[in-house]
Amino acid sequence: MTPEASPTVPVREIPVVSWRTPGIPRPKPPTTVDPHFSTVIFVRRLITMTTTTTQVNPVLRTPPASPAAAAAYFSASLAFHADVSDVASALATAAAEGTDPGFVVIDSRSTASWDQGHVPGAVHLPTALIPEQAEQLLDRSVPVVTYCWGPGCNGATRAALALAERGFQVKEMLGGFEYWVREGFAYETWEGPAEKAADPLTAPVDSDDCGC
Repeated sequence: MTPEASPTVPVREIPVVSWRTPGIPRPKPPTTVDPHFSTVIFVRRLITMTTTTTQVNPVLRTPPASPAAAAAYFSASLAFHADVSDVASALATAAAEGTDPGFVVIDSRSTASWDQGHVPGAVHLPTALIPEQAEQLLDRSVPVVTYCWGPGCNGATRAALALAERGFQVKEMLGGFEYWVREGFAYETWEGPAEKAADPLTAPVDSDDCGC
């Protein structure tokens, strides 16, 4: 038995409603990009990026450490270093009162350097001789302050390391012999005492206290 064919349902066409204003043709998408327009956009973006980069403050490019980390760092720095002014002040006070300053100053340079000029009252102990002479000249219970020529020399650092490795308490004098002289403190040479006027770039010329 042949099934009857389903009746054909006519499809009604739905008219397309145009919302365009009559008489105005439909705009066509651009087939090409205006090179002038693209160049302007690129330059604007480049300027924005460049401006953002150059606005970074070089001081703050690396953010400051946290207050706790900074306190730990600077506290440690003071434990390892003493400056020329503090060393001179402590020695002068002890000499005036006839007391012991509580530390020993070590000149870690050569004999020729020592003869050319050194801190009064310092012990001459070149770095190379520390292994064999440190125990004879120094007391481990007394802190030691080492110095060399100046900021451009790390001889005092090497001397401090050698002494610390042998059980001595050590600080390094920042600035070395150079800044001792430049700050106007008296020194000794093979010919006798000597002194120079203070360098105004390192110390006040009319005061003994730098206020630091």
